[in-house]
Amino acid sequence: MQTSDTPRLDTRTIWVIALPAMVTNVATALIGLGDMWIVGRLNDAPTQGAVDIGARLFAVLFTVMNFLKTGTTGLVAQAGVRQGEAEQVTVLLRGLLVGLAIAALLLIAKPVLLPLLLDLLGAQNRVLGAATTYAEIRYWSAPAVMANFAAIGFLVGQRRMKTVLAVEIAYNLINVALGLWFVLGLDLGIAGIGWSSFIAECAKLAAIAALLFAGTEGRELVRRVRAGGVARWGALRPFLSVNRDLFLRTVVLTLALAGLTRLSAERGPVVLAANGIIYQLFVFSALLLDGFENAAQVLNGERRGADDRAGFAAYIRAILLRSMAAAAIVAAVFALFADPILASFAATKEVARVAQSLAIWLVIIPFAGAAGFVLDGVFVGASWTRALLVTMVGATAVYLAALWLSWPLGSQGLWLSFVLFLVARAGFQLAMLPRLLRRDF
Repeated sequence: MQTSDTPRLDTRTIWVIALPAMVTNVATALIGLGDMWIVGRLNDAPTQGAVDIGARLFAVLFTVMNFLKTGTTGLVAQAGVRQGEAEQVTVLLRGLLVGLAIAALLLIAKPVLLPLLLDLLGAQNRVLGAATTYAEIRYWSAPAVMANFAAIGFLVGQRRMKTVLAVEIAYNLINVALGLWFVLGLDLGIAGIGWSSFIAECAKLAAIAALLFAGTEGRELVRRVRAGGVARWGALRPFLSVNRDLFLRTVVLTLALAGLTRLSAERGPVVLAANGIIYQLFVFSALLLDGFENAAQVLNGERRGADDRAGFAAYIRAILLRSMAAAAIVAAVFALFADPILASFAATKEVARVAQSLAIWLVIIPFAGAAGFVLDGVFVGASWTRALLVTMVGATAVYLAALWLSWPLGSQGLWLSFVLFLVARAGFQLAMLPRLLRRDF
């Protein structure tokens, strides 16, 4: 029952933001599978392996930089309530400035960084040659990628999820269409995959720029650039502080996830393959549930900007409830269909058998991760990024201790440790939440 003390929530907006974000996340994840399928038509294992290594290289390199999108989303949502569109555009300009600076550093470091990353990923012989060809081309998309992170974060912060969805689907279609044409039509081989990714990323940036300049944001962008002062240290410092914490937090998370692969590899190729399948299905479910993180970034960012503690807390409860309901649906699907799903991914019967013995974790993980995903969005929306970094470091310490203690349990211990990592992350966030609310509202 609605009372005068109960904030009125637009709960429909949670789904308006979360559902397109889910579709966008899944569509973006499928692009790697599309590249693998296209190159598979060449019937050359080293070339396909090179695409896999190249995709992982850029997944690590660009995912670590994804903080630019996340940080921009929260700040834009806050600015929209406090100062309006003019300040939102200023946040976008700062994001573009920082993104292009990062891209410049990546390009300067390319002669050293690219060979190092390929070596760390184990590329050798023919695979190394093909992966280098692919990476040399795609690496030059870094400026467009960084600008797109800031621009997409801006659009999400403005609740323009349908626009984001349309842009991401068009980007994926262009990438796949060009890949098919370049590889199978023009016979460019793996270089064709590199060029299709490069062109699609640039086309995505051009499309977003056209959308922005077709509206009032374009005029405001020009006005703010002419007025100057966007790059002043005093103006940039809060933006850089937020993104520094998010960057470090993402690095810690990436290292924690990399530990799954490293420890699996030590137990042999069958275990590595089985755990790899479980991990990919976890990523798929995480991408679905991550839509609620986007909703929390925007809606809680707006409530923080409005200094509305009651609305802020109410949205946390509402989004958590819906996220757990979605997690229950995902878990039910895995509970009913895990065995045939795992068998369809497995290369051998032995891999299928090992993966199926781990199927229970596919049911548990959605519940373990759902709260943490939402709270990540809450903390980003409120710009509590230092607290977010601290909780991630604390959860990683729990994870490392659990890995050490559960080593004799094999892969079961590995996934138990990962579940404890997800639970600890949410637990630390919930523990810090009351203090943060008292401090900032």
